Amino acid sequence: MSEKLKRSYRFALRTALYISGFLTILFAGFLYLDIDSIVWSLIIFALLCYLFAFLIIQYRVERFIYRRIKKVYDNVSLLDSKTLSPDQITTDMSSLTREVKKFAEDKKLEIETLKVREAYRKEFMGNVSHELKTPLFTVQGYILTLLDGAHKDKAIRKKYLTRAGKGVERLIYIVKDLDMITKLETGDLHLRYETFDIIELIQASFDLLEMKAAKKNIILTFDIEYEERIYVRADKERIQQVLTNLIVNSIKYGKKGGTTEISIENLIKNKVIVRVTDNGEGIQKENIPRLFERFYRVDKSGSRKEGGSGLGLSIVKHILEAHDEKIYVESVFGVGSEFSFTLEKSKAVPEARIVPEIT
Repeated sequence: MSEKLKRSYRFALRTALYISGFLTILFAGFLYLDIDSIVWSLIIFALLCYLFAFLIIQYRVERFIYRRIKKVYDNVSLLDSKTLSPDQITTDMSSLTREVKKFAEDKKLEIETLKVREAYRKEFMGNVSHELKTPLFTVQGYILTLLDGAHKDKAIRKKYLTRAGKGVERLIYIVKDLDMITKLETGDLHLRYETFDIIELIQASFDLLEMKAAKKNIILTFDIEYEERIYVRADKERIQQVLTNLIVNSIKYGKKGGTTEISIENLIKNKVIVRVTDNGEGIQKENIPRLFERFYRVDKSGSRKEGGSGLGLSIVKHILEAHDEKIYVESVFGVGSEFSFTLEKSKAVPEARIVPEIT
């Protein structure tokens, strides 16, 4: 009990001791000097007492609060006492309260961010394992069937090996896409900038995907007939990949007998915007913010029937961000969707050169 009492009143006892000692010395000094004027003696004595009391109490209180708060920092693992300095401590309790509140809010935000990242990591790992195990189990099933004796039948052997080969191709496709995203994020993938005609590149993408679109009787077309060339400066191969992924997506979710239309418009002085519009099933509003996440699928069942790695839109976003460009989405469920992205215009046609990616 005495120890607790001593600890509770240590601050007050020491402060009172300092003030009493000073007053005693000061009073002794006045007696020694034997000043004639009592009034002036009282005024000087009062001023000196006031100044000393103010300084000693201010210093002691600040030090007292600092040491107590530092102990809290040291005892709580989430707090780092190295970030605390005596200058931050004040006897103004409202300021101190604001500092503590701000610290608590920052830590709360940090914890919430970590929780979101952890949830995303778990979902991402679950999606990766699901995407990989489906073709793996398919390949394993065909190979085990062949090993059990089905290889003796030439027709079955050829059919099963062909299907197993498609499963391996899907695995390679997923791994390549993941590798590309990783390289884009870490800056290991370099962009080969050159000037090219975007109209010509879109037409090449149409020609490449014409047969795929024909299976659903979807027409690939421009909004108007472009008579003049439109030159842009970017990595031609990567922008073709962007166009291909967006067109494939519009075909995948487009309705039979529908249309995928591309338009190019001047946005600002040195930018154009490329729009890829379809009249397919559209996207529900709550799904739009997550469209560019890896493996995120709007239709969890139907989209798997269409194939694909589930990384197409994520790759599109990373490629355009590597170019310091933007991508936008507008969609009305049941009506259709429009994906648009910007590119830098170019008038001259310089030689291609390798430029490191800027992220």
